[in-house]
Amino acid sequence: MNKELPIKPLISFDKYLRHYDQLLNHGSAFEREKAEKILNAQKPFPFLRDGFADVNLLEEHEEVIQVILQDSFADVLGDNEIKAVSFPYFNEMFNPSRRLRKILQEAGPDFTPELKNQQEGLDYIMACTVILNFHYGYHLDFSRPYFFEIPDAKGVINYYRVLYNADFMEIFPTENSPEITQDIVDELLARPEDVEFWKSRIPPESFVGKGFVIVNMFNVTAEHSISAIKSELIASDKRGSDRFMDELQDTFRSFFRLKDLKVGFIKYNHKDNRFERIYGNGIKSFILHEKDMEFCNEALCNGSYDKLLRQKTYFVVPDVKKYAAMAEGKGFYKNLEKQGVGSAIFAPIASKGELLGILEVVSGQKKVLNGVNATKLDDVMPYIVSAVIRSRIEEENLIDAIIQHEYTTVHDSVLWRFKEEAKQFIIDELQGRQPSFKEIVFDEVYPLYGQIDIKGSSTARNAAIQRDLIIQLSRINSIMEKAKASTSLPIYEELSFRVANHIDEIKEMLHTNSEQAIFNFIQEEMVPVLAHLKKENTDLAAEIEAYEAEIDPETQSFYDHRRNYDQSVMRTNKTLAGLLDKRQSDAQQMYPHYFERYKTDGVEHNMYIGDSISSGKKFDMLYLSNLRLWQLQVMVEMENAYYNLKKELPVKLDVASLVLVYNTSLSIRFRMDEKRFDVDGTYNARYEVIKKRIDKSYIKGTEQRLTQAGKLVIVYSQKSDELEYLRYISFLKSKGCFTNNIEIVELEGLQGVSGLKAIRAEVLYKSGEDKDRMYTYEDLMETLKN
Repeated sequence: MNKELPIKPLISFDKYLRHYDQLLNHGSAFEREKAEKILNAQKPFPFLRDGFADVNLLEEHEEVIQVILQDSFADVLGDNEIKAVSFPYFNEMFNPSRRLRKILQEAGPDFTPELKNQQEGLDYIMACTVILNFHYGYHLDFSRPYFFEIPDAKGVINYYRVLYNADFMEIFPTENSPEITQDIVDELLARPEDVEFWKSRIPPESFVGKGFVIVNMFNVTAEHSISAIKSELIASDKRGSDRFMDELQDTFRSFFRLKDLKVGFIKYNHKDNRFERIYGNGIKSFILHEKDMEFCNEALCNGSYDKLLRQKTYFVVPDVKKYAAMAEGKGFYKNLEKQGVGSAIFAPIASKGELLGILEVVSGQKKVLNGVNATKLDDVMPYIVSAVIRSRIEEENLIDAIIQHEYTTVHDSVLWRFKEEAKQFIIDELQGRQPSFKEIVFDEVYPLYGQIDIKGSSTARNAAIQRDLIIQLSRINSIMEKAKASTSLPIYEELSFRVANHIDEIKEMLHTNSEQAIFNFIQEEMVPVLAHLKKENTDLAAEIEAYEAEIDPETQSFYDHRRNYDQSVMRTNKTLAGLLDKRQSDAQQMYPHYFERYKTDGVEHNMYIGDSISSGKKFDMLYLSNLRLWQLQVMVEMENAYYNLKKELPVKLDVASLVLVYNTSLSIRFRMDEKRFDVDGTYNARYEVIKKRIDKSYIKGTEQRLTQAGKLVIVYSQKSDELEYLRYISFLKSKGCFTNNIEIVELEGLQGVSGLKAIRAEVLYKSGEDKDRMYTYEDLMETLKN
């Protein structure tokens, strides 16, 4: 027992044995006989009365001690009672009952029971409060529950509440015992965490603790679980309940045994370093008083700021009036005085080092809330933290639900603006005002647009549909021909004729409605006939079953070539979108901007960057230039990713890339009806027109499409844009992204738009097998063929 305490521990059975001294003289014949037996057992070992610190003596004289303690540890109750001998503030337990011994054995040979709720230095202070109570006569509330967490044989944690019977303990002063006055007690109560200060007033081993305690333990696993459930209930969103704060304050009043106790809360806004009111029935703040929000450095004094925000520990004001005089008007003390607060405890609500808010516990009486009973909060703060986290999650979910309902899913870069609007909606609703939603507008932002499109996707899709339909119809026609040959029914000839006509029609051209018309024909007319033939004609049954085995269960048709096409497009989109999303995450770290992408037959993306989106981070045109260069690099990387994937695809398609440069800032507005961002204003609408039409445009004076496989196209209208992007291309050429084949072309006029030009830069590719070698598109195609 080498822990530093104000009490020097001496294990002694003297006070316990005095009871038998009395029985020896005044007890019944039975009691005198038992007393004599116990006292005679102890007599050869006087140190058992005098006291000793060597715990090894307990084990050495275990049999004698069992005789001495036989009345306190009745053998008949040994299988039920969970108890042992110990000394206050120490984990060592001796002379355990049979049930406790069994519990510890099941916990495993390496398990050592340790008291929970014990903190370094706290035991010293708690021992001091015992001395102040029992030796000096000051009445302090020092009681708090202790628990053991002990796993059972299955490894399940069981909780045991610990009660100490200290009837056989005595505290004696030594020559070093100090004189304690009320002023010293007040100083101690004002410094509940300053262990060194407590040591200076009540030095180590300035008292002797002689005796022992009986540890009685009770399995409270069920109660503990119920308590955990209760904490979940407290954490539910009850801010709208009229009784929430009343019930919470009643609980705290019982907990602190103070009738006039009141509780308040404030939340902490990390972004702005300020306290904010929590809106809800009956929820108030004693720090903010009548304010809705206040910056932390203005609301608090230096000491409370350091305790609550930096150290995240309790700040105790045992005498508000005294502190207010000392602070000379600084901090929140005057506010507390105005509200009739005499003493207060402020507890930071923090999780994983993050401050979430402040719990305020106040009383109209001075000194009744102090540094000692502040430690009682240790046992309830986990529930408070859980409640606040749960409340914050619920609020965030509510905000997200409002955003989802009113605005739909939005990008993280602009989420802050939507949250501001949703929070205002909640506040308006809680305060009885009619909530409404505003349209979200970001002014003065610069757009960037890019796409990597699968070329000839419509032709490839139609070809796949055509092949599947021809194969399916041919199989049906083969069955009809055999049915016609084996029977004399002319209906089979007529059906065969119609099937052949469908084959001829789609061989010539696949019309828009051809697929659905043929599907209806097969389902409504051919499926019943095939089912009939399968039953009636055993020679055709095997062929019909083979045909049916090729039917896709989801589409109810042949789906071989279409599956290959769909899988090729899906894998292409997944690869390109995945790469773009990953790179976009990196780009957000450079400077926050709005980003959205779409998957069609390829991937396209929109980006907007500007001061109004960045939420406080100052915008500079350098960030726009950086994002433009980043976009070119990513487009080249996506080109490479696709052509390395192409050899694995069932259908070998080509892609073409395009970037649109727009050098004028514009406004984007979230359209409430369409649940998406769009450019704002008639002038800015020109940008959307260009986006929708440029990929289908032609080079002026030719029949050549602007976009080509193997080339990255950059569309622009200003000479300054041309020079800027030629610089970027020159830089990326040095990085092995482009060849020297760079051309500048003029676009054929689009409807309502003219004067557009484009840079077409031939992309260099790196093969997955030989990343040191560069390929042009033509080289790559030849390599892939080989």
